[in-house]
Amino acid sequence: MYDDDAHQRTRLRKAVLLAAVPLAAAALLAGGWAVTGAASGGPPGVGRGDGPGADGRGDGAASAPAGAFPSAGASASAPLAGKVVVIDPGHNPRNFQHPSEINEKVDIGTGHKECDTTGTSTRDGYAEAAFTLDVSHRLRAALQRLGATVELTHDADRPFGPCIDERARIGNGAGGGRGADAVVSVHADGSAAGHRGHHVILPGLVKAGAADTAPIVAPSRALGERVAAEFARATGSAPANYLGGGTGLVVREDLGGLNLSTVPKVFVECGNMRDPQDAAALSDAAWRQKAAQGIANGVSTYLLR
Repeated sequence: MYDDDAHQRTRLRKAVLLAAVPLAAAALLAGGWAVTGAASGGPPGVGRGDGPGADGRGDGAASAPAGAFPSAGASASAPLAGKVVVIDPGHNPRNFQHPSEINEKVDIGTGHKECDTTGTSTRDGYAEAAFTLDVSHRLRAALQRLGATVELTHDADRPFGPCIDERARIGNGAGGGRGADAVVSVHADGSAAGHRGHHVILPGLVKAGAADTAPIVAPSRALGERVAAEFARATGSAPANYLGGGTGLVVREDLGGLNLSTVPKVFVECGNMRDPQDAAALSDAAWRQKAAQGIANGVSTYLLR
């Protein structure tokens, strides 16, 4: 009888935390922590910080070093205390300066693909690499305030990359080698005008070469479903109208960052930079805050499930 009572109390506590996390994350993100942009020296639209002096799309702050960030100011009783999250900002603002390096092929299990790409941009020059860093910094701050330890795969602190295989290894080795509890790779799409909305990319079942996703397919889907739902709730964005069948979820077996992961991982394509309406949202600092809030809520509810 005592064991049953304890079990019921545990279930009730988790239910309360799950209900509270989105509200807590929303309140914390509303404070506007850690708003930064990309490193200087990039193409048009990529500036230091995210203020009028950089790309003119929001208020900025100085960039912090890459790597692990413990939950500063969060107590041990914080909801995500003890959890390790890796955030992977898609691309690097200076990839375009290193074409030979980023075009070099790496093994992704099912074949070979380029180390990395430059990413896409809006038609007025706002680069995906600047967008992903900004959202990643906002997301990092929200998760830290909930008690998580957060690591970034990069912070525009290296000349190019990291390559897609190294990005996977960073997640696999996070938390002192035990691996991250969740990894989110932040992106924006570069599809045709008229293609709108967000989608979350999940790993397919791959067992080839160095890739074996069997252990992470189910938990990654659970993570992706929660991120997609909370992202839609926070931003008001609809699931992509051009893939995923309206679910906001897409399974792929050709992405090295997923194929080589040994921990739960998803890619979030926050919108289509080549569509004018989506581009307007992606270029807006307030909308990016909502995007980070949605992703944080999704990660939190997954980790507390």
